[in-house]
Amino acid sequence: MRGNTLYIVVPCYNEEEVLPETARRLGDKLKSLMNAGKISPQSRALFVNDGSKDKTWEIITRLHGENPLLCGVNLSRNRGHQNALLAGLMTAKDRADMVISMDADLQDDVDAADAMVDKYLAGADIVYGVRSSRKTDTFFKRTTAEAFYRMMDLLGAETVFNHADYRLMSKRALEGLAQFKEVNLFLRGIVPMIGYPTDTVEYERGERFAGESKYPLKKMLSFALEGVTSLSVKPLRMITGLGFLVFFVSLIMIVYNVVRWATGNTVAGWASLACSVWFIGGLILLSLGVIGEYIGKLYMESKGRPRFIIQQVLDGGDGETEE
Repeated sequence: MRGNTLYIVVPCYNEEEVLPETARRLGDKLKSLMNAGKISPQSRALFVNDGSKDKTWEIITRLHGENPLLCGVNLSRNRGHQNALLAGLMTAKDRADMVISMDADLQDDVDAADAMVDKYLAGADIVYGVRSSRKTDTFFKRTTAEAFYRMMDLLGAETVFNHADYRLMSKRALEGLAQFKEVNLFLRGIVPMIGYPTDTVEYERGERFAGESKYPLKKMLSFALEGVTSLSVKPLRMITGLGFLVFFVSLIMIVYNVVRWATGNTVAGWASLACSVWFIGGLILLSLGVIGEYIGKLYMESKGRPRFIIQQVLDGGDGETEE
């Protein structure tokens, strides 16, 4: 029989407004699952403070003192959502048999955790939380999000459609994840590479309970670019294809212009020449930008810097540890 200690990992950045309610709901969910005999009494909710500038860590510390089911990890500085999530997963890996990751804003349906645990106990190592619809999104966000998933598939990056970071992973799946050492993280694309038996649970995503979204348009675009360049080299191959295409068109134009000159039908063509120069110049700059993005990633990867540094851990009877 599989072990049944569950940790729920929740990355937090400036979440003081929503954190008390999130902690209450997760505490109730843990107790409910324990009473049903599905998870062990050693199960915990683990909040990861990603260098928050508000009172998030103070609240986590207070909650831990009031309820040992609520634990915390304090990073030394802000490292971004994906690194904070990874820090929580790696902290929970040696303490739990299964780990559920979710955001702190309560948009992910906490009750979907029941079905995730059931599918884990039935043999799944990874259970993806998949949105059943996007009715709560604006038209712009819904359209761009679905376009992003389709673009990722087109570029050869394996992702789960309408899945964010709400998922359950078994201990051995987390051990597999620990073997991926890249600094540029895009967990939505890395997790499917692990393999092992997978399943999905559909849920209705709600409105944010309180506070403001930590992903405005600028960050969403940056996150999408990170995903594409972290998981696929097709943009580089597309540049090569464009280079061949432009070279082929230029050969045709050379032949055309030579024939026109030989027959005495030369045309001034300043407008077409200017358009060609601007087009080729723009194509070159775009190509250099894409190549530069990949070179920048190679530069960061080559340094081998730590993806996160844990300053403090609050976990049940283990008390506080510093790393």
